[in-house]
Amino acid sequence: MTEKTNVGYIGLGNIGKPSAKHLVGDAFNAHVYDVYQPAMDELVADGAIGCASVAELAAACEHIGICVRDDAQVEGLLYGEGGILANASAGTLVAIHSTVTQANLLKWSSEAAAAGIRLLDAPITGGAHKAVDGTLCYMVGGSEEDVAAVTPVFNTSAEKVIHAGELGCGIALKLCNNFMQYTEFVIMAEATRLAEASGLSPEVMRDVGLSNGVVNEQMYMFVTGRNGYLRGEPSPDVDAYFATMGALADKDLDCALATAAEKGVVLPTAEYIRERIHRVFVGKDESRPPAIEE
Repeated sequence: MTEKTNVGYIGLGNIGKPSAKHLVGDAFNAHVYDVYQPAMDELVADGAIGCASVAELAAACEHIGICVRDDAQVEGLLYGEGGILANASAGTLVAIHSTVTQANLLKWSSEAAAAGIRLLDAPITGGAHKAVDGTLCYMVGGSEEDVAAVTPVFNTSAEKVIHAGELGCGIALKLCNNFMQYTEFVIMAEATRLAEASGLSPEVMRDVGLSNGVVNEQMYMFVTGRNGYLRGEPSPDVDAYFATMGALADKDLDCALATAAEKGVVLPTAEYIRERIHRVFVGKDESRPPAIEE
């Protein structure tokens, strides 16, 4: 019988929890860690091995995936006496799934290499529903050898694994993808406002847009869902949901703009979208439905 590979996953949120769940099976011993105990308990009930600390997980695993919010949280997991770099064995592969700045990613990789640890970038796109379905897309930056080594792990939750190029190319691809996505959010919201003001239904705009490839179904569902919510009864839970999405958009666009500045690239549209994106998510911009205009 083939011995199972010990794989660790840190960060059991909307993407991380279902992704980690897919690791439970015949090929891997799935070790998990999160500061939120109920998420840990759910994974343990599904067959994962719960770890009491980052250090415990790092010492046990040959491959570690990190799926947390931002650069600061990644650094908190990597460094210090209880961090991954101090506790993982030489040769351990660490995959950063979080959307972070390319500069920090390259710094972490260099410092990990000094400890004998191989770090690569592997951000994810697809959303929570695709994480549940196991149909995510991974955008990976690193050597051919390292990407080949991690692909079987990623395949448990992936429809597609794209080797974007050398280290840092995965996160660059994710930042470009997110920039385009958030731009489309803003455009779709404003176009829907114009359509409704002109006596058109959003469904008619959707039908034409889908026929010529202009409309992305996810964007249409977001804007119509946002508008439907804004026309209904206020809900603190929904308010919090859209505000959280807006905060993530702020963070992702900040990462894109920081990376662009490091490379001497000017992105005026990204700067404009960054100024507006949070207000678009929470319906406080000019694209809000007429029923709630002030």
